[in-house]
Amino acid sequence: MRLIVSAASASLLVLAAACGANGEARQDASPGAPLETRPANGSGQEPAFAGQTRAPAVRTEQALTHAVVASGLERPWGLALLPDGNWLVTEKPGRMRIVTAQGQVGQPIQGLPPVDARGQGGLLDVIVGPSFDQDRRIYWSYAEPREGGNATSVARGRLSQDGGRVEDVQVIFRALPTYDGDKHFGSSLAFAPDGKLFVTLGERSDKPMRPQAQDLGSHMGKTIRINADGSVPQDNPFVGRDGARPEIWSLGHRNVQGVAIQPGTGAVWTIEHGTRGGDEVNLDRPGLNYGWPDAAYGVEYAGGAINAGDTEKAGTEQPIYYWDPVIAPGGAVFYQGAMFPRWNGNLLVAALKEKHVARLVIENDRVVGEERLLSDLGERVRDVAVGPDGAIWAVTDEDDGKLVRLAAAR
Repeated sequence: MRLIVSAASASLLVLAAACGANGEARQDASPGAPLETRPANGSGQEPAFAGQTRAPAVRTEQALTHAVVASGLERPWGLALLPDGNWLVTEKPGRMRIVTAQGQVGQPIQGLPPVDARGQGGLLDVIVGPSFDQDRRIYWSYAEPREGGNATSVARGRLSQDGGRVEDVQVIFRALPTYDGDKHFGSSLAFAPDGKLFVTLGERSDKPMRPQAQDLGSHMGKTIRINADGSVPQDNPFVGRDGARPEIWSLGHRNVQGVAIQPGTGAVWTIEHGTRGGDEVNLDRPGLNYGWPDAAYGVEYAGGAINAGDTEKAGTEQPIYYWDPVIAPGGAVFYQGAMFPRWNGNLLVAALKEKHVARLVIENDRVVGEERLLSDLGERVRDVAVGPDGAIWAVTDEDDGKLVRLAAAR
């Protein structure tokens, strides 16, 4: 594997708008032309409310620059900031590494369980535990090989002081049922301020599995909420209901690969893949049904309606925002930082197919503006995070995957 530090590879992005007196990043979220201008796949489908799709384009006035900090990573998937300013990076084939902020790439961390890396499987997300300073625990999700197939699991372990291995590994959650497939594992992880862990899951894609997104007896196509040790919070919405799995927070999802906790409110926002059209941003509330596969925007990959072709159905929630055509969203994070103060509260979403980071301006739980960042990198962006100084960091889902830093030009 080629592991190259490439901080000298920088590209200046000047995204011009009218000059501001203070020189700060400025966003213009007033009504204007939508950023997306291509024809929708869901021809004839109408949004449920104004602004649900095709938000007005916004632009950052400030000059931005990106640098490729490290390359040679093999299909990196998850990105998590350590307290010392270095990064934990997962690689889909089953490796996890520490990459320093200067671009030094460490050897694979030892002690991880095996993964099933076929198709969309492998080692997926990673996050640092809320009590890392005391116990050095990290948490990761992965496609776990099992008798009869595989499914998404979540494990935790203690990162050694030298960062070379994880110890005391425990599998704290196993999605059920096991299925012999290679698609739609999810899976993104996020801790809420109260220490509860959110885990997002896919419904495994194949048409026989799709109905399980509506089945409370299955974890497939659900957002999960557990305690940090894997036990079930007793205030989960389906605790005590006959036939329901108590870890379930919400249902009716397709393939959720992004979750972000909103600063200030603690609200859970999830990002999921649609088919041809219908990538969704959801405000993910307890006990609610987000529609898949009975209500969805877009069309089947082969063309034609999804089920009956409904975009709304009684008893299901509408997405806050959707893309058609799709961007194929990956990880997501709410921006909080000093480098771009006007971005605070914006939602950043990695885009695989469209090869950028989407910046969504959110007001009163609605998307009122959208900008595409890192589009000149020309690579599938898998995950996005915010560094200690407010710079944006991202990993690209390529055989020669990169760790990239986007910052204000000096």
